[in-house]
Amino acid sequence: MWVGLSDGRVIGVPLAWFPRLLHADAAARAAFNLSPFGIHWETLDEDISVAGLLAGRGDMGRVGAVA
Repeated sequence: MWVGLSDGRVIGVPLAWFPRLLHADAAARAAFNLSPFGIHWETLDEDISVAGLLAGRGDMGRVGAVA
């Protein structure tokens, strides 16, 4: 997944860090909302914060999550 920030940086993270996104179809992944703090997928119950991306954190609810 590639995320462009307002300051021009682009962060790339593997979808494997976010199993709900990894296993979702393209339409579900495309149905997101942006906020100043991150990205939210209502139907997938997934929230990814900009702070978490910058810190290199994946889904903290899964076993073996990147800390």
